[in-house]
Amino acid sequence: MLRSSLKFRVALLMFLGFCASASANGGSAKSGEPQHASFEVQNVLTLKVPQGAHQLRIWFAVPQENTYTNVTDFTATTPYHVEYRNDSWGNREGYIVVDEPKGPEITITERFRVRRSEILNHLDPSKTRPLTDAERKALERYLLPTTYVIINDQIKNLANQIVSGETNPILASRKIYDWTLNNITYWVEYPDHMHASKTGSTDFCLGTKSGNCTDFHSLYASLSMAAGIPTRMVYGSLLKPTLDGVPVDASYHCWIQFYAPNYGWIPLDVALADIYGKEFPLTSQNKQLVELTTATGYKGFDKSKINFYFGNLDDRRVVWSTGRDLMMQPPQDDGPVNAMVEMYAEADGKTYTDWTRKFTYKQLSQ
Repeated sequence: MLRSSLKFRVALLMFLGFCASASANGGSAKSGEPQHASFEVQNVLTLKVPQGAHQLRIWFAVPQENTYTNVTDFTATTPYHVEYRNDSWGNREGYIVVDEPKGPEITITERFRVRRSEILNHLDPSKTRPLTDAERKALERYLLPTTYVIINDQIKNLANQIVSGETNPILASRKIYDWTLNNITYWVEYPDHMHASKTGSTDFCLGTKSGNCTDFHSLYASLSMAAGIPTRMVYGSLLKPTLDGVPVDASYHCWIQFYAPNYGWIPLDVALADIYGKEFPLTSQNKQLVELTTATGYKGFDKSKINFYFGNLDDRRVVWSTGRDLMMQPPQDDGPVNAMVEMYAEADGKTYTDWTRKFTYKQLSQ
């Protein structure tokens, strides 16, 4: 017991050192007051009508509200009747049905304003504890694998090696975070020989030691759940300064939330920590990719971001959905949806993917 207690105190002191470093170097974290940012957003979804289709069903992502996100003036403009339902993970989504579709394409234009707050947490491992059996049962869905977020013997063995018997969820999560940061590389840093998977895959990320945000966080989620820590993936978009007011699609981004008793859901973004917190050469091949991948603009190596992105998130984000392997409402015909970031469509009961998205925004004065 004495050795175990000493081990915990040492780990706690080290962790509090991480927190102090983050507070000293992590932007607004040093004042303890979260920053806020407001944006005017347009999201245009355009689906090419397949020749001969008798029915199209379209589910589309809409902005989600939470404690840190306020959405106002939302509209979705399309010639068809829109219903709003919640999927199997509780995400609110738009839904339209088009029978005997005519014309070359179907367009849905979303417009809204979003005000987002930074998420700042001053994590203290001594204020949490391992989950009880009752808590683990209540949070069981966040401990289960999905199609591309797998838990097998290899993942279990690796998680055990990384965590090394640590049962405190904050300390164990930090170990998984650090291991992921030290062993996986965001593909945009070396685009000449790295790439991302098409689905966001634990297997891909572990096998190639690279990938995009979804690959990073699929692997992180697998290791975290294998270590007994409830975990969920959040899909959204970054409102990047570089693309403010620029008429090109700003793509998507995902991050992680893990559960710790007495705290609840705690965010992290090890993929962005990898971009900011690793030293790598900027080249003509990667410079623009790196800039467009970040949340707040890239100004070079910034070690403080490693600590900031464990427990904290910047204010330049909008959330589209949470979870993987989603069942829509009304239910789709062609199996679970991997993730809802933009839209999901079926033509005569089969998954249909010939569509585009253009997500643009303009920051409003504070």
